Amino acid sequence: MSTFLKGSILLMISIFLSKFLGFIYRMQFVRLTGEETVGIYMTAYPAFIFFLSLVQLGIPIAMAKIIAELRARNATKDYFAVMRTSVIVTVISILIFTPLFIFVTPYISGNLLKNDAITMTLFVSIAIVPIAAAGGILKGFFQGIARLEETAVAQLMEQIVRIVLISFALPFFLTAASPQEASAYAMLLALIAELIALLYLKWKYDRWKSKQNTTKSSKTYPLSPLFAIALPSSGSRLFGSFTWFLEPIIFIKALAITGVTAVAATTLYGVISGVLVPLLLFPSFIPYALSIVLIPAVSDAFARGNFKLLKERIHLSLKFSTLTGCYAATLFYLHGGELVEALFHVENATVYMKILSPIFFFYYIQSPLFSILQALDNSKAAFLNSLYGGVGKLLLLFFLASQVAIQEKGAIVAIGFGVLITSFLHIASLKEKKEAQIGFSFFVIPYAVFLLTIISRPLIYSIGSRPLLIDCLITMLYLTIALVLFRQIKRKELSVIFKIAKSSKNRF
Repeated sequence: MSTFLKGSILLMISIFLSKFLGFIYRMQFVRLTGEETVGIYMTAYPAFIFFLSLVQLGIPIAMAKIIAELRARNATKDYFAVMRTSVIVTVISILIFTPLFIFVTPYISGNLLKNDAITMTLFVSIAIVPIAAAGGILKGFFQGIARLEETAVAQLMEQIVRIVLISFALPFFLTAASPQEASAYAMLLALIAELIALLYLKWKYDRWKSKQNTTKSSKTYPLSPLFAIALPSSGSRLFGSFTWFLEPIIFIKALAITGVTAVAATTLYGVISGVLVPLLLFPSFIPYALSIVLIPAVSDAFARGNFKLLKERIHLSLKFSTLTGCYAATLFYLHGGELVEALFHVENATVYMKILSPIFFFYYIQSPLFSILQALDNSKAAFLNSLYGGVGKLLLLFFLASQVAIQEKGAIVAIGFGVLITSFLHIASLKEKKEAQIGFSFFVIPYAVFLLTIISRPLIYSIGSRPLLIDCLITMLYLTIALVLFRQIKRKELSVIFKIAKSSKNRF
């Protein structure tokens, strides 16, 4: 158990640094450019991710898996065959899809998103796709040879460069720039940061390659085994990116029915997706790290038939995830509006945060549940649950956002509704696995403590009479006491964490 937790904690630190730098970048971006520019940028971003998913076709994931298998057989010379085939497939994909992206971009911005101001940002994002695709190949290669430090450094480097550029370069462009030009400039700076990260990865790859004594053949790796892994794995990502691509389109169209202009709807969508949701999900590095470690850890216990260890790992992971969700939901429900205003200089977000916080509690258990289902050979159920959640979100988004009485509040509820569907379906699927020995009870008490806290905390200690930081600390202390009283935080579990942290400190 200590190895499992130690790996999780070290990974959490790495992911936290990346998310923290990304959060600083987003905060600086919103402060400098304003809500309308952020709206244009964030409305264009899902289309960029969808374009990238189409070009990549799951090749980086397939590369990582195949090279890891070759590494196990010490077949180093075949690495380069896999790399060569992957590069050829990706180049062909870029040549096929890029003209298509350029052709459909005016239609996407003018007809689907109803805002021609997005066109310029979309065109710049198309230029990033080949750079990001090349970086994906190199990251897949390093993952395959079990050298994750290159990927981690590249991600941190990209975030640092973006922060520097957004802080010192972007202000020079903003003096006479319209919101659409400011958004395009911001996307251009993202391109530069992506290019610098790519150059670093290429430099590390060339250094690694020069040290190999293996004869480098000019042959290519067969397409069929590469695509046998790439296409199924890309299906889930393509579906996820496609539903995200549709989200702003449906959001804007539905609000247009109620009389909200496309510009106002774009700005609102930018605030929700670029400010509120990232803030709500900032602490998610904990369950995300757990989800990465969970697959090999649970798979190992399941393969060995050690159901006691299997149960311990599943329950401990879900315990940390639900506690993280409990702290995050409580903090953002009671202080979310003030935090948004203090960090991003965006006003009138309190109502939106109060709507989203109780729903996003369940997001924190979603990724560990997905990983547990995969590790227990139930990937089909995990994918279908995500599919149902995505489709349900889009249908409800159009229905609620088009209601005149609720408008944007209905849209916000719908965005969170997909989280609820997927999480509850994951729980139901896992409940059928007797080896896991889990039901709906693992989150009921933490959620009840969350509800009790948001009701009683303002009655016992008034909110807003003290500085924001002090207010937040009082809330966290109040919640911690409640969780201890309800036996959700136990001395035994804390002692395990402190022991691991101490041993890790001694190692370094």
